[in-house]
Amino acid sequence: MDRYELRRLDYSLSEDHQALQAACRDFFSTHCSIETVRAAEESGFDKNLWERLCAMGATTMALPESAGGDGATLVDLTLVAEEIGRSLAPVPWIDHVCAARLLARLGGIEPDVVNGTKVVALDPQQGMASSGARLIPAGSIADQVIVRDGDQVVELTFATRPARVDNIGKLPMAWVDPAGADTRTVLAEGPGALAEYQRALDEWRLLTGAALVGLVEETMTIAAEFAKTRYTLGVPISTLQAISHPLANIAITVQGGRNLARRAAWFLDNEPDERPELAPSVFVFMAEEAARAATMAVHVQGGLGVSAEAAATAYLVRARGWAIAGGDPGATATHIAELVAAREGRS
Repeated sequence: MDRYELRRLDYSLSEDHQALQAACRDFFSTHCSIETVRAAEESGFDKNLWERLCAMGATTMALPESAGGDGATLVDLTLVAEEIGRSLAPVPWIDHVCAARLLARLGGIEPDVVNGTKVVALDPQQGMASSGARLIPAGSIADQVIVRDGDQVVELTFATRPARVDNIGKLPMAWVDPAGADTRTVLAEGPGALAEYQRALDEWRLLTGAALVGLVEETMTIAAEFAKTRYTLGVPISTLQAISHPLANIAITVQGGRNLARRAAWFLDNEPDERPELAPSVFVFMAEEAARAATMAVHVQGGLGVSAEAAATAYLVRARGWAIAGGDPGATATHIAELVAAREGRS
């Protein structure tokens, strides 16, 4: 893809992008069935799937060549995130790669983190300094947790991992208290360190938004296939406007979220100071639309859609849970408003 292709609002993918997308889709369709997803709900993590994903190079690709990685772009990473969302994969890939990329920028990454043998996670809140315990989406399985503490970026390790907290997103979420860490290492401090941490937050929101795009598209597919095979008054319910119009709206949401994610990824990689509001905007847009779309998909299937064994139910709870794993989306919306206001004030 030409360096300025997305700058020109062209969202088409190169052959390499399409090959990456196809490989990821094939991987998850082969190794992450809905039964696999259900089986991992108690812990929020499938270790075997994670090891297979790491062996495929999904963690290594996300890191720069200077850190032993393959130097993938953020557009590449949005394609992987979409497929993770499409399959509801119970792996901490987004949390890990965002934390690992932060470690690489701060110059403190280990080979075991590069290849995914050690799982790292970060606190994806709005970057505000806080004291006491905070909910970390991958906190119960992480070997290292990266948090902001005042003007410092700190790495925490625990001899005994924090206990998982039950959550509707079925994530390996846990309360992490820096005061209870067995080791606390200051990675960097000052304005530069905080700017790098904010970059990690933007990447987390971008990739989580991209995952929600894939989740919504698969939810729409499930509902559409159901509507084509369920009849009323002798016709498929998919021919009824009350069904077809909401499904069409979901398709618009998918394409809008996908385009926004790829454009935000391009700017974050190439001109991060030009449109800093785009990456968090992906998260806010999909946080709202994913829950709405998944709810509608359940409604299309009626009573079957809300049954415990229905795939649509699994997508619905994650559409709601993943959207709040990084805190209140309203706080991110406020952050976007501040970024836009600051830019307007300079113009």
